[in-house]
Parts: sequence; structure tokens; C-alpha cells
Amino acid sequence: MAGRQLLRNGALSGACALLCALGTPGQTAAAAAGDAGYSFDPGARQVTGAATTADAPALAAGGTYRDRLAPGATRVYRVDLDASSSAYVSAVAVPAAGAKVAYGDGIEVALEDRNGRQCSENDSEFGASTDFPRPLAAYAYRTVGGTTTACAQAGPYFAVVRRSGDAGSAHGTWDLELRSLSEPAPAKQGPTSAPQDWPSASPAPRPGATAAVAGGTGFHDAARLAPGGAWTASIRPGETLFYRVPVDWGQQLFGSVDLASSAAPTPGGLGLVNGAMAVSLFNPALGFVESADAPLYDGRQKTVSLDPLPPVAYENRFSYRSGERDMRFAGWYYLRVSLNPEVGTVYGEGPYGITLRLDVTGKPARAPAYAGPAGPFTVAGDHAAAGSMGAASGGGRFDPRTLRLIGYAGIGTGTVLVLALLAWTAAARRRHADSA
Repeated sequence: MAGRQLLRNGALSGACALLCALGTPGQTAAAAAGDAGYSFDPGARQVTGAATTADAPALAAGGTYRDRLAPGATRVYRVDLDASSSAYVSAVAVPAAGAKVAYGDGIEVALEDRNGRQCSENDSEFGASTDFPRPLAAYAYRTVGGTTTACAQAGPYFAVVRRSGDAGSAHGTWDLELRSLSEPAPAKQGPTSAPQDWPSASPAPRPGATAAVAGGTGFHDAARLAPGGAWTASIRPGETLFYRVPVDWGQQLFGSVDLASSAAPTPGGLGLVNGAMAVSLFNPALGFVESADAPLYDGRQKTVSLDPLPPVAYENRFSYRSGERDMRFAGWYYLRVSLNPEVGTVYGEGPYGITLRLDVTGKPARAPAYAGPAGPFTVAGDHAAAGSMGAASGGGRFDPRTLRLIGYAGIGTGTVLVLALLAWTAAARRRHADSA
């Protein structure tokens, strides 16, 4: 009797676990994005950064992690490096939806050696004209080669993430998404000076039809775009969308985003929104490259364009200019587009149309002869952020009908599994009775 009860309980527990794992369509959709509307990498592991280096948890190369960052807090993590690879640690900070932020709010990411010397430090903040909540991202790195010998030894290093704040902002905790990446050294040392001359004229917009695409809600599910096309999407006030495009060695990226006119009339003819749209570019290690000028929106269509950037080259990393030195490797480059929630207050909740134009010019050049696998620093294959699965080529988000079908399929599969388990339980009972 006890054996039959154990079998029955085991079968039902297994069925429950299977059904809970499959979930319902609503649960599936809810799990895709966090409370702030940002879609975290589902494979990210939870970690708690330390206040000091004494007990800093380790971040493994190629890993993605999640943590939280309170106002004014500092979180410390350990990365163990060899003497030859370049290393990158990025942090994506996600305020809660509707949180009050100010232009001085942001994050700082530094990589330090055992003696407290900084290998590099970068920050990201909202800025005076675009002080509305959206994901911020910054990275720090250890670069091998060049003329400096700092941070060249093997051993433990420390990634330090700090939250800067403004007295007028909210004091809520921000979610963090952390990534650690390793880039092998070239088998042979090449030039250590960044190119000085490169084309700076943006190509004219190409004529032809546009294609619709749904943006992703995070770096890991950023919608894949083919270079050279024009893509249309819808965005709501307060929303942030992510896109990615492959840029090979020797190629140059040009990008712009058009914000369509509003269907609502300007109230009293005085409706103006400063910093209506924030557009930023990030490299394959999720390092900030540059932002486009935020437009003053008066209900009429506006265009924002990225400044010309150099062709991707390994030696760009030795440039002293921010932005240029971040075009340091081939791979997927990410475009983050955010619409100011004030647009909804003045012109209505939309949605609003945007058109993305991304041109990649130049013939692919020979890749550096890395001493090991290139990892995400190549356009070969499909390397989403830090090796995540990424989105389907049609866009970053599933169509609701697709989610419903997945949910129904999950329920159907769960039902079949439950029936199979019950049948197995009945057979086990009979076997038990026969052997008794």
C-alpha cells in the first residue's frame, strides 16, 4: 500500500512539475520581461556583489549574472584573468518602470588590479535632456598589447560597479545584468596605433520599401536587422526597444532613427518635448559607443543620426578618443531606442512609428589571427549578448499569437505527459500486485 501511494505521489508530483515548468501563455509572456519592461537574459545566474574585495564573488568568462544596486551602493566582483587575453565586464542597470530619475543618476563600471589601480573606467547617466528611466549600460576592460604594461599580469582582478545619484531622484533599487567576456590575444602583435583617416560621409538613405520588425526588450533578445535596409516599428512612450546588426572587420556602421509625426494635434500649439527620443549604440561587449542627439519634438517628424564612426579595426582600441576606441572588434552591434514618457503626456499614448536605417559599408577585412576562439567577436554564426540564444530573425519579440500557440502546445504536451504518467502508475500497480 505504501509503495502504491509513493508511486502515485511521485507520478503526480512529476506531472505538476512538468505543468509548472511549461506554464500558461500568460506566465510565458510575463516571464519574458521584468517589472521595468526589460527582458533579462533567462540564463543569468543570481549573484550578490560584495561591499569590498575581501569576499567578492567570481564572474566566469562568458557568464551572465543578475544583481541589484541600491542608491549610492558599490558592488564588487572578482574576475580571474590570464596574462594574454583582453577582458570585458559590462553592467546594465534597469530602474523600475515609472521611477523618477535625474540627469546625474547613472552607473560607473571600473576594472581594478590587486593594488587598486584602474585598468579602465566608464560611466553612463541619463543626461539633462533625457532624464527619464530606461536601461543604462557601461563596461570596463583590460586591454592587452599597446604601450602600457598596466594590468598585464595574470591573477584576480576586481570589477567595481557604483551607482551615482542625484538628490532629486527616487531611491528605489535598480536591477543589474552583468556580463563577463574574454577576448584572446592575436597570435602575432600588429599595429598599436589607431587609424587616423577614414570615410566620414554618411551614405544617402536608400530608396525602396521598408520592412516591419518588432524590437527586443533587452540585449539578449535584440531584434536582428540585416544591414542596408530600412525597418519600421512601433514604440510607446516610456518603452525601450533593442536591435542588433552585424559589423565585420573593416566595415563601417552608419545609423539613424526617424520618429514619425503625431496623430494628435498640438495642444494650444505649444506642445514641445525636449529629449523626446534617446538613441544609443553599444558594441559586442555591451560597451557604450555613442548616443545620437535627442530631438525637440513638436508633433512633427524628427530624425536623429549617429555621428560617423571609424571602420571596425583591432587597433582602434589604442585610440584616445571615446567611441572610436570602442569600435575595436567585429560582431553584433546594438542599438537602443527609448521614447520619452512625456511624449505620451503631451501627444497621447500612441503608439508612435519609428524607422531605423542602418548601413554597413566597406568590404570585410581579414580578421586578426586570434590565438584562441573569437567567441562573440565575429559575425560568423549568431552571437547574441554574451552568447545568449538571441531572437528570431523576424524581430526581438514573439507575436502574441505565437505565444498563445506555444502556451496551448505546452498545455497539450503537459496533458499527454500526465496521461502517460498515470498509465505508467497503473502498470506499476499491476506489477506490484503480481509480485505480492
